[in-house]
Order: sequence, then C-alpha cells, then structure tokens
Amino acid sequence: MSDTINLTLKLWQQKGPNEKGRFLTYEAKNISTHASFLEMLDVVNDELMEKGEEPIAFDHDCREGICGMCSLVINGRPHGPDGGITACQLHMRKFKDGETVWIEPWRAKAFPVVRDLVVDRGAFDRIIQAGGFVNVNNGGAADANALPIPKRNAEAAMDAAACIGCGACVAACRNASAMLFVAAKVSHLSFLPQGAVEKRERVLNMVKAMDEEGFGSCTNGGQCEAECPKEISVSNIARMNREYLAASLSSS
Repeated sequence: MSDTINLTLKLWQQKGPNEKGRFLTYEAKNISTHASFLEMLDVVNDELMEKGEEPIAFDHDCREGICGMCSLVINGRPHGPDGGITACQLHMRKFKDGETVWIEPWRAKAFPVVRDLVVDRGAFDRIIQAGGFVNVNNGGAADANALPIPKRNAEAAMDAAACIGCGACVAACRNASAMLFVAAKVSHLSFLPQGAVEKRERVLNMVKAMDEEGFGSCTNGGQCEAECPKEISVSNIARMNREYLAASLSSS
C-alpha cells in the first residue's frame, strides 16, 4: 500500500461576507497518508504561492484538538469523516487515492464568512460575555476539599467543560442552533456550587444573547452531539431548558 495519495479538492472560495462564493478545483498530489488534513492544505498552499497564486484562507491555531479553530466542513461533515476529533486531528489515511474531497466553511447566519474557509465566530464570545462572572470570596485560596462535590456532579461538570467552542454543533444542525454550545457552558457551572449564585441570571442572559445572535431553534435532531469533537451530550440541552424555565418563572 502506497504511503501517498492524490486528491481532487473542491474548495469554497469567497473574498468576503458580502461577496458571492464558489467552489474551485485544486489538485493535491503526493500527499502523505500520515499527514493531517491541515498539513495537506499547507502543501497545497505552498504550491499555490510558488506559482504566484493566492493561497486558500483557513483557520488554525494549536493543531492539537484544543482550540477548535480548524472549522471545516469536509465532505458534508463538520471536522470530516472521523468521529470525536477536530479537523487538525484528521489524517489523510481516512481518504482514498483519487478521491474528490469537498471543503467548505461553517454554514450559519451567525457565522459570517470572513474569507474562503474562515468564519467569524464572535457570536460565541458574546454569548460567553453575557454569562457574566462567578462570585467568589476574596482572601486566601480555599482548601481543595472545603466544598464537597459529589463525584457524579464533578464528572458531569468536567464533561460539559470539555466544549472547545468550535461551532461544529451549529454547522451540523439543520437549523444552525447553538443550543449544545450554550448548554455546555451553562451546565459546567451549574453542576458546581461555585456557579450557583449567578445560576438563574446566567442562563437567562446567555439564552437571550444566543437568540439575538440569530442562531436557529433546537428541534432535537441530535446531529450536534454526533459531530461534536468532544462528544458533548445533548442531555445538557435538557438540563439548560429546565434551568431556563425555572429562572423565567422565578423572575416573572
């Protein structure tokens, strides 16, 4: 079996949010099957620049599955054909020699295209900001065991906190809903006593900010959980809905 493959790339190119985009065809030749998907794009861009052509704009940072910047829809799936990983962790051995690969940006009204495959996910930042802060007492650091937390709650909080805010849930959802992202951010604090003081205010403000950003509604399709690189459970959405209802009733 060869360690290199040749691919035909159908890449989305768009000069800006108000420009009309289109798919253009590129050839990726002699790509190592051990390379990551982003390394393959690096090779293609190097060849384009050597020919004096404009490189393909795509987002990346850590390339370790931590930052969530590598927001690509690959063959119709956010982050590509493998599960539980980001695009930077996707390896070229997942593709076949001679295959045609379609690459496009996240598709959502709240994620306007900046250029080519890069989208503006500032909406997520504004939702986080709407959540506010966590009240803490001033003074020395408390003992690690001063606040006893059931193991079940601690694990659930950690699972929700694993969300990296990449936006794959939005890209996968037929309605471009951000419910899984917001629910994960609400839940990981709600499970812990440190987040209890602002609990009701937080969920009301974050859901309001989410709606104002133009994200769609959740219709329980489950695509968000299926495509989440950190495999965040949709049970967090149910938890957030309960908290939102309770907060709405108590504030009315």
